[in-house]
Amino acid sequence: MDSVFSNVDRAPEDPILGVTVAYNNDPSPAKLNLGVGAYRTEEGKPLVLDVVRRAEQQLVNDPSRVKEYIPIAGLADFNKLSAKLILGADSPAIQESRVATIQCLSGTGSLRVGAEFLKKHYHQCVIFIPKPTWGNHPKVFNLAGLSVEYYRYYDPATRGLDFQGLLEDLGAAPSGAIVLLHACAHNPTGVDPTSEQWEKIRQLIRSKSLLPFFDSAYQGFASGSLDTDAHSVRTFVADGGECLIAQSYAKNMGLYGERVGALSIVCKSADVASKVESQVKLVVRPMYSSPPIHGASIVATILKSSDMYNDWTIELKGMADRIISMRQQLFEALQAKGTPGDWSHIIKQIGMFTFTGLNKEQVAFMTKEYHIYMTSDGRISMAGLSTKTVPHLVDAIHAAVTRVV
Repeated sequence: MDSVFSNVDRAPEDPILGVTVAYNNDPSPAKLNLGVGAYRTEEGKPLVLDVVRRAEQQLVNDPSRVKEYIPIAGLADFNKLSAKLILGADSPAIQESRVATIQCLSGTGSLRVGAEFLKKHYHQCVIFIPKPTWGNHPKVFNLAGLSVEYYRYYDPATRGLDFQGLLEDLGAAPSGAIVLLHACAHNPTGVDPTSEQWEKIRQLIRSKSLLPFFDSAYQGFASGSLDTDAHSVRTFVADGGECLIAQSYAKNMGLYGERVGALSIVCKSADVASKVESQVKLVVRPMYSSPPIHGASIVATILKSSDMYNDWTIELKGMADRIISMRQQLFEALQAKGTPGDWSHIIKQIGMFTFTGLNKEQVAFMTKEYHIYMTSDGRISMAGLSTKTVPHLVDAIHAAVTRVV
């Protein structure tokens, strides 16, 4: 008998998640997965932070804790502390109650809720996103009903920022358009603007009344400093203008599967912020009704305790430092081997990912001949690398650039 769904085609594999599927199916002992967007230890294992285990233990040991629904907007403590973490404790926007913060389902959920809110309540429905950007960005915004345009960002020739192209494209954007900005550690390129370039971007965005929407997935994880990685967001908030910020605790607290994030909307006045919050709640209610309690409780427990907070910053810096050291080791090993080309972009880029500059054919060659898995655009996760796997990767890159054009 025919199914009523027999006309449904099989969906294509997600290009990023598909890398892991292929890796898992490879029997080779030499296989290496550099596609995964999650931190790994030097031994290649997932990491649960000590401070997270302690916070969980504290929560489990508290007999007064219940599993009741939490409010639509999420845990009040979590929201307050999340806004403070990204905007800074002394932020005038917080002091003047001009920030509406809602707990969401990690970064993706925060982006989606923000996009749905903008579609309903903002006069422009076009969003400019960097080219390239995280593969999920265009899908999230399109499905929310926004129309997606791109602005130039990455320059393959320099493997750095196409700053001129960025300014031209945003300069040509219609007044009031939304602009997606990666707060730090741009995914997939690892290329960030300098402080001076951020200032020019801010001036351009404000002069054209564009609306910035920050995706902050790596605060503290890029440089090792929570304040440094929040610099771009804070300069935009300091000028008194409005913006949206999607925050994720997946990377910086290792809470990937807990789906913990926040959407903050910085407004011109407390009255507007309160109205905005009431409308964002109307987006959430028919979508998933209210957020989960566990992950947000872990975050709030850590951010509330000065001891735990300090321990977290040390563990966070440890993760960031390991990634920075992998960049250095990879760069030095490629130089030592005399691999053709300039590889300095590996140490200039920042965060979890490096855009190697390898092409599709070279990536396919490395997977086939060396069992190294990465996305076809040549993006590698530095967190998937370790001191003992660097030589294998260097051999593969060297063979790819010398044998595959």
